[in-house]
Amino acid sequence: MSIILRCARQYSREFTILSFGFIPSKSGNYLRTMMTKDFIKDNETKDLPKRRWRKSDRDNSGSTGQKKRKIKAIKKLDGGFEDILLHDVIDLLKKIRTENDTNQSEIPENTNDAVQKDNIDLIDCSLPKIFTEIQLEVKEISSTGDGLAIDTEHKQQKQQRIYVVPFSTPGDIVKAKVIKHHDNQVDNNNYTTADLISVIKAGPLRDDTRIKCKYFATCSGCQFQMMDYQLQLNHKKKVIESAYRNFSHLPQEMVPVIGDTIGSPLQYGYRTKLTPHFDAPKGYISKADRMRGVKNHFKETPRIGFNAKGANYTMDIEDCPIGTDAVRMGMKRERRNVTENIERYTKGATILLRESTHRLPNNETNIATTIPDTIKTINPDHIDFKSCVTDNRSKTTEYVDQFVFTNIANEFFQNNNSILPKFTQYIRDNILRPLSASTRPRTNQIRHLVDAYSGSGLFTITLSSLFESSLGIDISTASINSAQENARLNNLSSSQAKFMAADASRLFKEITFDPDETAVLIDPSRKGCDDTFISQLLRFGPQRIVYVSCNVHTQARDVGKIINGLSTNSDPKNKESEGSSYILESIIGFDFFPQTSHVESVAILDKLSIEHVNN
Repeated sequence: MSIILRCARQYSREFTILSFGFIPSKSGNYLRTMMTKDFIKDNETKDLPKRRWRKSDRDNSGSTGQKKRKIKAIKKLDGGFEDILLHDVIDLLKKIRTENDTNQSEIPENTNDAVQKDNIDLIDCSLPKIFTEIQLEVKEISSTGDGLAIDTEHKQQKQQRIYVVPFSTPGDIVKAKVIKHHDNQVDNNNYTTADLISVIKAGPLRDDTRIKCKYFATCSGCQFQMMDYQLQLNHKKKVIESAYRNFSHLPQEMVPVIGDTIGSPLQYGYRTKLTPHFDAPKGYISKADRMRGVKNHFKETPRIGFNAKGANYTMDIEDCPIGTDAVRMGMKRERRNVTENIERYTKGATILLRESTHRLPNNETNIATTIPDTIKTINPDHIDFKSCVTDNRSKTTEYVDQFVFTNIANEFFQNNNSILPKFTQYIRDNILRPLSASTRPRTNQIRHLVDAYSGSGLFTITLSSLFESSLGIDISTASINSAQENARLNNLSSSQAKFMAADASRLFKEITFDPDETAVLIDPSRKGCDDTFISQLLRFGPQRIVYVSCNVHTQARDVGKIINGLSTNSDPKNKESEGSSYILESIIGFDFFPQTSHVESVAILDKLSIEHVNN
């Protein structure tokens, strides 16, 4: 029996799509969904925008007489979403072409078989039309979380095409709707994006009984709910391997074996922050009316939730199972508040939902205590009352082992508290690891820490006991104020944990520590480090570097620059003008976001001795 799914990204002109279901058109065709009839009925009054044809769709429609597609130049791949996907497509195409070449070489060279071999190469290469439905076989999962599939009718085609299908797993036979063709005729590394319509035959990695969210396969938030958790961790290890293979520009022998990804203690109910939103009210207001202060108003409660996968509209989402209990409670409350006060809104808004913890000692008095609008959890030593904060400027409180952290609610802090003890302990255990025999013997003990993107002080504070002095630096004054308060809350003096606001690209000008006695920890945003920062880091030359990243692809790129240098010459022996040389000691992933394609990674680098570089 086919497993029927739907993806609400794009849809054909034959259907009008409501919030979570297909409604039949005049043609009488139907598509079933995973949602219940009652759920569809509750949402059938929602008016979703119909798909509009884009010029790019018409030009790549695959129809007879289509316009000639432009040949795109190969751009420098630098760690963005499309770059990552294209690398995975290229890797799979190489594998398929190698397999096809092997299969063709096994065909006997008699007359009839030779003709058959030629025919394999001459299979019709015309593209399916946009919005047509085709049958595909999923071969791999990309680093972006989407399935990579091939046309089952053209498996032996020499110039194979890859189809990117969300919510699919290797081995799945699926029906998919063609959305857009992406062509690079320079090297034939072509792929097509498609929407999942149904799973005709489930692959060995797929188990839909694991799905815990009724919006899965529609909402853009999660990709892997149908997969066993260990399989998710295995995939994320492969993502890190692929990132260093494709983006680091390091020879294989310079990249250590990637460690097994560390799992999250909670696979659901872990997110301490969610930000659902709703769009502005529909309706046109003339410029003259706008000048007079006329504003548009909502005629009904808007859809409040998250974006649909690949679509430009907001889904109406009542609950999100990856949020903590407190956050889910806050989501229901804020949806109700918006509905009751909708007349106050004249434009769209984003709703902040952030967990905060009030901790009390575990005694008879506190066990009997109740606090409204909180989730109460009783532990052996303490009782936590968890609430959901929605005011952007309010303070929130979180605990990581014995450490306490306060933050402004809309400022960054890691969103999975359950894995933070494992995460910070791993860094504590490895930031001072003894050097291997191939690196410089330690003549000076590491005594100083520089936390280059410190935020509110998570690493500076949790690592402070290992160092004589720790310095946290961040560009955000608000984050530095929170970090200084957190140092006081954790009874750390200014010499143990000092913080200052500065641009990370200039921070090394302010540091007086001996580089050979210093470890630098960097935790940049998803875009990674710029060349100015890396250049200063190399010139400063700390003994050890710990690179924490929420984007392993830009991390791999930056680690390659740290090891190879910023010049075009990748020989470490010729890097004297750029500063110190490093060896990549270890890489490991942490799963901060189960059920999604995201993985956090930690890379540790150690400075090479001059003798080793010259040899």
